[in-house]
Amino acid sequence: MTDLSDLPPARPWRGSALWPAAALLASLALWGYAVTHTDVSDLGDFGLVGALHPTFWAGLALLTAGFWFTLRGPHRHPAWAPAYVVGLLVMERATQAVVYPTPLYAWAWKHDAVVDHLLTAGRLQNADVLGDMAVYDQWPGFFAAQAALVKLLGVDSAAQFMAWWPLVSSLLLLLPLLLIYRTFTEDRRLVWLAVWLFCVANWVGQDYFSPQSVAFALHLGVLAIVLRRYADGGSGANGPGAGRPGVGGSGVGGAGGGQRQAVWTVLLTLLVVAIVISHQLTPGMLVASLAVLFFARHYRDKVPLITTAVIFLAWCLTAALPFLSATMPDMLRSIGDIGGNVATGYGATPTGTGAVTTSWVARLLSGSVLLLAVAGVLRQPVLRHRALPLLLLALAPLPMFAASSYGSEMIFRVLMFMLPGAAFFAAAALLPQVRTLAAVEAQGARPERRRFVWLPLVALLAGTLAFVPSYSGKDRISHFPQAEVDLVRQVVDKAPDGSLVVAADRNYPLAFADYWRVDHYWFLDDARQHVDLIVGEPAATLARDMASVEAPGRAYLLFTQGQFADAEMNGLLTRAQLDRIEKSVAASPLFERVAGNSAGSAYTLKSAKEAPEPKEAPEAKEAGR
Repeated sequence: MTDLSDLPPARPWRGSALWPAAALLASLALWGYAVTHTDVSDLGDFGLVGALHPTFWAGLALLTAGFWFTLRGPHRHPAWAPAYVVGLLVMERATQAVVYPTPLYAWAWKHDAVVDHLLTAGRLQNADVLGDMAVYDQWPGFFAAQAALVKLLGVDSAAQFMAWWPLVSSLLLLLPLLLIYRTFTEDRRLVWLAVWLFCVANWVGQDYFSPQSVAFALHLGVLAIVLRRYADGGSGANGPGAGRPGVGGSGVGGAGGGQRQAVWTVLLTLLVVAIVISHQLTPGMLVASLAVLFFARHYRDKVPLITTAVIFLAWCLTAALPFLSATMPDMLRSIGDIGGNVATGYGATPTGTGAVTTSWVARLLSGSVLLLAVAGVLRQPVLRHRALPLLLLALAPLPMFAASSYGSEMIFRVLMFMLPGAAFFAAAALLPQVRTLAAVEAQGARPERRRFVWLPLVALLAGTLAFVPSYSGKDRISHFPQAEVDLVRQVVDKAPDGSLVVAADRNYPLAFADYWRVDHYWFLDDARQHVDLIVGEPAATLARDMASVEAPGRAYLLFTQGQFADAEMNGLLTRAQLDRIEKSVAASPLFERVAGNSAGSAYTLKSAKEAPEPKEAPEAKEAGR
């Protein structure tokens, strides 16, 4: 069977570059105007969606239409599709970096604290020193690399560049995605439309400053090497590398071929090591993917699977053993509990029109792409046959639902790992019947019916626009104004060693700052019984909780904009309850206000000796702490 191929242009492309360039430049100009005229000082329940200047939506719509007609036009030049995709990533991933004065996401700030710890300590430390935060020193690859980058750039911390990390990490995905897709087709329409759909459907937010962002790119890099360089020659004409020079490890014989294969094995090993020492989940996903390819008899070379499994197991039994030993009972209990593992992905209850709406838009976006992928599998039998390994890779993450909830995030991670394969077949559903090169040469390029142009364009436009609320609709939670950063920094910098910083939850910048010398406590992590005690008698209960701090340490209590947004929008506490807690503390003689600005206030417990005796039963107190 001949390979899928791009349809040859009817006429040369050289004279047809004006309108694609005009559409691309116009859309970027609209985006530039929008981001410079967007006010994020007072975000509502719809986050950035409600704050964006209308020209942003016009620019995004124009970019999508320009991409579609450039992709489908008979005079397309191969450079325009990647140019439009990069434009999409700029509009998707750089907007927040431009309009917000500080980096988003409390988790990104947490990872900045880990990098700061490595720079401060100069070495890895264990749980005796760091407590629960020692887990990051057991998977230090990403953080060590970022510490080196901070030194190399000569900046004070990773916070000075991590706002741009979503754009950087998304650009890193392009090369492995292209290599994977080009393994199964040379039709540029299909390849670049699949890349576009991947970017649009990848809303789950794992592109921020995190080990997962880099580990996922490395994961795709390993798969690209395996698919292109380890294809088994026994697959014959049906294998993905059949008829393709240089694709498939067994297709190259002799000493030169053996040397080249050794080079690819070394490269694969380096990528696997980087994944294993950086992230807990991605190596397991990679083993599952390679196992599916091997046992489905599409890639019979054992080297990738054995190499990955051995390196992963070796790390788990050495550096990661302390963490795994402590968490193994909980991990074993969650095995097989598919309903519980999936349900915890929506453990919080979105509250308010904006939170509920954006949550459903995100689910509909993912569901639509998956349904399109099913349609593509059914509609394109030739492609289904040729790209069966990619279909298997899309299904490989599903068993992870039975393994663990992964801190209530497994459903989002599984979706992300399914997406490269799903986007490929979803793109096939939006294109007309893909023909082989032989069929085109025999019959000529037939004009497409109008519905094959406009209906897919409408679907593509709807999905592209839906990305924005899916990705940025909860920015009221994720965004921290500069005043909030300054407030928390003021408290942490003045806190003596051994101090305790208390807050409602960890959704604020620098929530883990100086965690090697300052302890942190978030009372919404407690059992509901204890939270109810705090709501009932805020000042007295919090004073008792903070009274155990020994001098010279001090106990601080923070109320910030980010905490209030998270608690309110996720149904943890109402605004009235939060206001009651803060007013009780402000009026109590047990607390003294030590800092404050437009983003919140900070209080310190005057004296542990003045704290009242507990009123609740001992078992309730222990459950709360």
